[in-house]
Amino acid sequence: MVNVELRHLRAMAVVAEEGTFGQAAVRLGYTQSSVSQQIAALEKAVGGAVFDRPGGPRPVRITPLGEVVLAHGRDLLAKATELTDAVDRFRAGHGRIDIGTFQSVSNLILPSVISRLLDEHPGCDIRLSDVKPEAPRIGDLDLLFHDDAVEGDVEHVKLFDEPYLLVTSAGTFPDGPVRTRLLDDVPMVAWPPTHHQRWLERTLARAGAQPRFVFRTTGHETILSMVRVGIGWAVLPWLALHGNDAWSDERLGIHRLSPSPTRELSLHWPAWRTESPLAIRARAIAVDVARAVAEQM
Repeated sequence: MVNVELRHLRAMAVVAEEGTFGQAAVRLGYTQSSVSQQIAALEKAVGGAVFDRPGGPRPVRITPLGEVVLAHGRDLLAKATELTDAVDRFRAGHGRIDIGTFQSVSNLILPSVISRLLDEHPGCDIRLSDVKPEAPRIGDLDLLFHDDAVEGDVEHVKLFDEPYLLVTSAGTFPDGPVRTRLLDDVPMVAWPPTHHQRWLERTLARAGAQPRFVFRTTGHETILSMVRVGIGWAVLPWLALHGNDAWSDERLGIHRLSPSPTRELSLHWPAWRTESPLAIRARAIAVDVARAVAEQM
Protein backbone atom coordinates (compact mmCIF):
# COMPACT_ATOMS: atom_id res chain seq x y z
CA MET A 1 0.00 0.00 0.00
CA VAL A 2 2.92 2.34 0.41
CA ASN A 3 3.17 2.59 -3.40
CA VAL A 4 -0.40 3.82 -3.97
CA GLU A 5 -0.26 7.22 -5.64
CA LEU A 6 -2.96 9.83 -5.91
CA ARG A 7 -2.75 9.78 -9.71
CA HIS A 8 -3.52 6.06 -9.64
CA LEU A 9 -6.55 6.62 -7.43
CA ARG A 10 -7.69 9.49 -9.64
CA ALA A 11 -7.43 7.28 -12.73
CA MET A 12 -9.44 4.55 -10.99
CA ALA A 13 -12.19 6.99 -9.97
CA VAL A 14 -12.53 8.30 -13.52
CA VAL A 15 -12.60 4.79 -15.02
CA ALA A 16 -15.33 3.84 -12.56
CA GLU A 17 -17.35 6.91 -13.53
CA GLU A 18 -16.82 6.60 -17.31
CA GLY A 19 -17.10 2.82 -17.54
CA THR A 20 -14.25 2.28 -20.02
CA PHE A 21 -10.53 2.92 -20.10
CA GLY A 22 -10.87 4.74 -23.42
CA GLN A 23 -13.42 7.29 -22.19
CA ALA A 24 -11.42 7.77 -18.98
CA ALA A 25 -8.29 8.48 -21.05
CA VAL A 26 -10.11 11.17 -23.04
CA ARG A 27 -11.35 12.85 -19.85
CA LEU A 28 -7.95 12.70 -18.15
CA GLY A 29 -6.01 13.76 -21.25
CA TYR A 30 -3.95 10.57 -21.24
CA THR A 31 -3.51 7.75 -23.72
CA GLN A 32 -5.52 4.58 -23.06
CA SER A 33 -2.33 2.63 -22.46
CA SER A 34 -1.25 5.18 -19.83
CA VAL A 35 -4.54 4.72 -17.95
CA SER A 36 -4.10 0.92 -18.16
CA GLN A 37 -0.59 1.23 -16.73
CA GLN A 38 -1.81 3.35 -13.81
CA ILE A 39 -4.59 0.88 -12.98
CA ALA A 40 -2.09 -1.98 -13.21
CA ALA A 41 0.26 -0.17 -10.81
CA LEU A 42 -2.64 0.34 -8.40
CA GLU A 43 -3.65 -3.31 -8.55
CA LYS A 44 -0.07 -4.36 -7.87
CA ALA A 45 0.02 -2.07 -4.82
CA VAL A 46 -3.25 -3.37 -3.34
CA GLY A 47 -2.58 -7.00 -4.27
CA GLY A 48 -5.56 -7.73 -6.50
CA ALA A 49 -7.79 -6.62 -9.35
CA VAL A 50 -9.90 -3.51 -8.87
CA PHE A 51 -11.79 -3.94 -12.17
CA ASP A 52 -13.15 -6.94 -14.06
CA ARG A 53 -12.45 -6.40 -17.76
CA PRO A 54 -15.01 -8.15 -19.96
CA GLY A 55 -13.31 -6.96 -23.15
CA GLY A 56 -14.75 -5.33 -26.24
CA PRO A 57 -17.08 -2.34 -25.94
CA ARG A 58 -18.66 -3.57 -22.72
CA PRO A 59 -17.97 -1.41 -19.63
CA VAL A 60 -15.62 -2.57 -16.94
CA ARG A 61 -17.04 -3.67 -13.60
CA ILE A 62 -15.52 -2.77 -10.25
CA THR A 63 -14.53 -5.68 -8.04
CA PRO A 64 -15.30 -6.00 -4.30
CA LEU A 65 -11.67 -5.09 -3.58
CA GLY A 66 -12.07 -2.18 -5.97
CA GLU A 67 -15.13 -0.95 -4.04
CA VAL A 68 -13.03 -0.78 -0.86
CA VAL A 69 -10.14 0.94 -2.59
CA LEU A 70 -12.43 3.42 -4.38
CA ALA A 71 -14.35 4.36 -1.23
CA HIS A 72 -11.19 5.24 0.69
CA GLY A 73 -9.46 6.56 -2.42
CA ARG A 74 -12.18 9.16 -2.96
CA ASP A 75 -11.69 10.34 0.62
CA LEU A 76 -7.96 10.72 -0.05
CA LEU A 77 -8.61 12.57 -3.31
CA ALA A 78 -10.99 14.95 -1.55
CA LYS A 79 -8.40 15.61 1.18
CA ALA A 80 -5.75 16.19 -1.49
CA THR A 81 -8.02 18.72 -3.19
CA GLU A 82 -8.56 20.48 0.15
CA LEU A 83 -4.81 20.50 0.74
CA THR A 84 -4.13 21.96 -2.69
CA ASP A 85 -6.77 24.63 -2.15
CA ALA A 86 -5.41 25.47 1.31
CA VAL A 87 -1.86 25.80 -0.02
CA ASP A 88 -3.04 27.99 -2.88
CA ARG A 89 -4.98 30.19 -0.46
CA PHE A 90 -1.95 30.39 1.84
CA ARG A 91 0.28 31.49 -1.02
CA ALA A 92 -2.32 34.06 -2.03
CA GLY A 93 -2.37 35.50 1.50
CA HIS A 94 -5.65 34.00 2.71
CA GLY A 95 -4.32 32.56 5.94
CA ARG A 96 -4.27 33.46 9.61
CA ILE A 97 -2.12 36.10 11.25
CA ASP A 98 -1.69 36.77 14.99
CA ILE A 99 -0.70 40.30 16.00
CA GLY A 100 0.31 41.51 19.47
CA THR A 101 -0.45 45.13 20.24
CA PHE A 102 -1.32 47.73 22.87
CA GLN A 103 -3.99 50.40 23.25
CA SER A 104 -2.61 53.33 21.26
CA VAL A 105 -1.57 51.18 18.32
CA SER A 106 -4.91 49.34 18.38
CA ASN A 107 -6.82 52.62 18.22
CA LEU A 108 -4.86 54.44 15.52
CA ILE A 109 -2.48 52.30 13.48
CA LEU A 110 -4.10 48.86 13.36
CA PRO A 111 -7.49 49.93 11.92
CA SER A 112 -5.74 51.18 8.78
CA VAL A 113 -3.51 48.10 8.61
CA ILE A 114 -6.41 45.68 9.02
CA SER A 115 -8.62 47.57 6.57
CA ARG A 116 -6.01 47.41 3.82
CA LEU A 117 -5.19 43.78 4.57
CA LEU A 118 -8.85 42.75 4.36
CA ASP A 119 -9.29 44.69 1.11
CA GLU A 120 -6.43 42.71 -0.43
CA HIS A 121 -7.22 39.36 1.24
CA PRO A 122 -10.91 39.21 2.22
CA GLY A 123 -10.60 35.61 3.38
CA CYS A 124 -7.77 36.11 5.87
CA ASP A 125 -8.16 35.53 9.61
CA ILE A 126 -6.65 38.37 11.68
CA ARG A 127 -6.38 37.87 15.45
CA LEU A 128 -5.26 40.56 17.88
CA SER A 129 -4.05 40.16 21.44
CA ASP A 130 -2.91 42.59 24.11
CA VAL A 131 0.68 42.03 25.17
CA LYS A 132 2.01 42.73 28.65
CA PRO A 133 4.48 45.61 28.33
CA GLU A 134 6.61 44.40 31.24
CA ALA A 135 7.87 41.21 29.60
CA PRO A 136 6.73 40.93 25.99
CA ARG A 137 7.35 37.63 24.22
CA ILE A 138 6.86 36.87 20.56
CA GLY A 139 5.60 33.34 21.30
CA ASP A 140 3.18 32.24 18.59
CA LEU A 141 2.65 35.79 17.33
CA ASP A 142 3.48 36.67 13.74
CA LEU A 143 3.91 40.38 14.49
CA LEU A 144 4.31 42.36 17.69
CA PHE A 145 4.06 46.13 18.14
CA HIS A 146 6.14 47.26 21.11
CA ASP A 147 8.14 50.21 22.39
CA ASP A 148 10.91 48.31 24.13
CA ALA A 149 13.21 45.35 23.59
CA VAL A 150 11.51 41.99 23.04
CA GLU A 151 13.00 38.80 24.44
CA GLY A 152 13.95 35.91 22.19
CA ASP A 153 15.23 35.46 18.66
CA VAL A 154 13.39 38.29 16.93
CA GLU A 155 13.90 40.79 14.17
CA HIS A 156 12.41 44.27 14.16
CA VAL A 157 11.92 47.41 12.15
CA LYS A 158 11.67 50.85 13.74
CA LEU A 159 8.41 52.60 12.90
CA PHE A 160 8.92 56.04 14.49
CA ASP A 161 9.87 57.98 17.60
CA GLU A 162 6.71 58.97 19.45
CA PRO A 163 6.87 62.08 21.67
CA TYR A 164 4.99 62.51 24.94
CA LEU A 165 3.16 65.83 25.05
CA LEU A 166 2.02 68.10 27.85
CA VAL A 167 -1.73 68.58 28.18
CA THR A 168 -3.05 71.52 30.23
CA SER A 169 -6.12 73.68 30.38
CA ALA A 170 -6.35 76.00 27.38
CA GLY A 171 -4.31 79.20 27.75
CA THR A 172 -2.01 77.92 30.50
CA PHE A 173 1.07 78.43 28.28
CA PRO A 174 1.63 80.34 25.05
CA ASP A 175 2.12 78.27 21.92
CA GLY A 176 5.45 76.50 21.65
CA PRO A 177 7.53 74.06 23.69
CA VAL A 178 7.43 74.07 27.48
CA ARG A 179 10.55 73.42 29.54
CA THR A 180 10.15 70.03 31.21
CA ARG A 181 11.51 71.32 34.53
CA LEU A 182 8.42 73.54 34.84
CA LEU A 183 6.45 70.39 35.67
CA ASP A 184 8.27 70.07 39.00
CA ASP A 185 5.76 69.92 41.88
CA VAL A 186 2.74 70.68 39.64
CA PRO A 187 -0.47 68.63 40.12
CA MET A 188 -0.56 65.84 37.58
CA VAL A 189 -3.17 63.33 36.42
CA ALA A 190 -1.65 60.07 35.25
CA TRP A 191 -1.94 56.35 34.79
CA PRO A 192 -1.26 54.03 37.73
CA PRO A 193 2.44 53.07 38.01
CA THR A 194 2.44 50.70 35.03
CA HIS A 195 5.56 49.81 33.06
CA HIS A 196 5.13 52.79 30.71
CA GLN A 197 4.16 55.21 33.46
CA ARG A 198 7.18 54.31 35.58
CA TRP A 199 9.41 54.90 32.56
CA LEU A 200 7.79 58.30 31.98
CA GLU A 201 8.18 59.38 35.60
CA ARG A 202 11.85 58.38 35.60
CA THR A 203 12.38 60.33 32.38
CA LEU A 204 10.73 63.44 33.82
CA ALA A 205 12.80 63.16 36.99
CA ARG A 206 16.02 63.08 34.96
CA ALA A 207 14.90 66.34 33.34
CA GLY A 208 14.40 67.94 36.76
CA ALA A 209 10.63 67.49 37.10
CA GLN A 210 8.89 65.54 39.83
CA PRO A 211 5.17 66.34 39.57
CA ARG A 212 2.64 65.72 42.33
CA PHE A 213 0.38 62.96 41.10
CA VAL A 214 -2.97 63.99 42.52
CA PHE A 215 -5.11 61.47 40.62
CA ARG A 216 -4.34 58.22 38.83
CA THR A 217 -6.69 56.36 36.51
CA THR A 218 -6.61 54.07 33.51
CA GLY A 219 -7.68 55.25 30.08
CA HIS A 220 -6.41 58.23 28.12
CA GLU A 221 -9.88 59.68 27.63
CA THR A 222 -10.53 59.60 31.39
CA ILE A 223 -7.24 61.41 32.04
CA LEU A 224 -8.15 64.08 29.46
CA SER A 225 -11.51 64.54 31.16
CA MET A 226 -9.73 65.24 34.46
CA VAL A 227 -7.51 67.82 32.76
CA ARG A 228 -10.56 69.53 31.26
CA VAL A 229 -12.06 70.20 34.70
CA GLY A 230 -8.76 71.47 36.12
CA ILE A 231 -7.74 68.61 38.41
CA GLY A 232 -4.20 68.65 37.02
CA TRP A 233 -2.02 68.50 33.91
CA ALA A 234 -1.05 65.32 32.06
CA VAL A 235 1.79 64.02 29.92
CA LEU A 236 0.49 61.59 27.30
CA PRO A 237 1.86 59.97 24.11
CA TRP A 238 1.07 61.50 20.74
CA LEU A 239 -0.91 58.47 19.57
CA ALA A 240 -3.25 58.72 22.55
CA LEU A 241 -3.95 62.40 21.94
CA HIS A 242 -4.44 61.93 18.21
CA GLY A 243 -6.73 58.96 18.77
CA ASN A 244 -8.91 61.06 21.10
CA ASP A 245 -8.89 64.09 18.74
CA ALA A 246 -7.51 66.23 21.57
CA TRP A 247 -6.24 69.00 19.27
CA SER A 248 -9.78 69.99 18.30
CA ASP A 249 -10.81 70.44 21.94
CA GLU A 250 -10.80 74.18 22.74
CA ARG A 251 -10.63 73.41 26.48
CA LEU A 252 -7.19 71.83 26.18
CA GLY A 253 -3.72 73.18 25.52
CA ILE A 254 -1.18 70.76 24.02
CA HIS A 255 2.55 71.49 24.02
CA ARG A 256 5.80 69.76 23.24
CA LEU A 257 8.17 69.40 26.13
CA SER A 258 11.83 70.37 26.03
CA PRO A 259 13.57 68.02 26.47
CA SER A 260 10.87 65.74 25.12
CA PRO A 261 10.17 62.29 26.58
CA THR A 262 10.15 60.03 23.52
CA ARG A 263 9.59 56.33 23.03
CA GLU A 264 10.61 54.28 19.99
CA LEU A 265 7.85 52.20 18.49
CA SER A 266 8.98 49.11 16.58
CA LEU A 267 7.42 46.13 14.87
CA HIS A 268 8.88 42.74 15.82
CA TRP A 269 8.60 39.27 14.28
CA PRO A 270 10.23 35.86 14.97
CA ALA A 271 13.59 35.53 13.22
CA TRP A 272 13.54 31.72 13.23
CA ARG A 273 10.11 31.18 11.68
CA THR A 274 9.33 30.96 7.98
CA GLU A 275 6.88 33.79 7.39
CA SER A 276 3.62 33.44 5.53
CA PRO A 277 2.86 35.76 2.60
CA LEU A 278 0.11 37.29 4.74
CA ALA A 279 2.53 38.18 7.56
CA ILE A 280 5.03 39.66 5.11
CA ARG A 281 2.32 41.78 3.50
CA ALA A 282 0.92 42.87 6.88
CA ARG A 283 4.37 44.06 7.95
CA ALA A 284 4.80 46.07 4.74
CA ILE A 285 1.40 47.70 5.22
CA ALA A 286 2.18 48.49 8.88
CA VAL A 287 5.44 50.20 7.91
CA ASP A 288 3.60 52.24 5.27
CA VAL A 289 0.84 53.28 7.69
CA ALA A 290 3.40 54.15 10.38
CA ARG A 291 5.30 56.32 7.89
CA ALA A 292 2.11 58.30 7.24
CA VAL A 293 1.50 58.68 10.99
CA ALA A 294 5.09 59.88 11.50
CA GLU A 295 4.55 62.56 8.90
CA GLN A 296 1.56 63.84 10.89
CA MET A 297 3.72 64.04 14.00
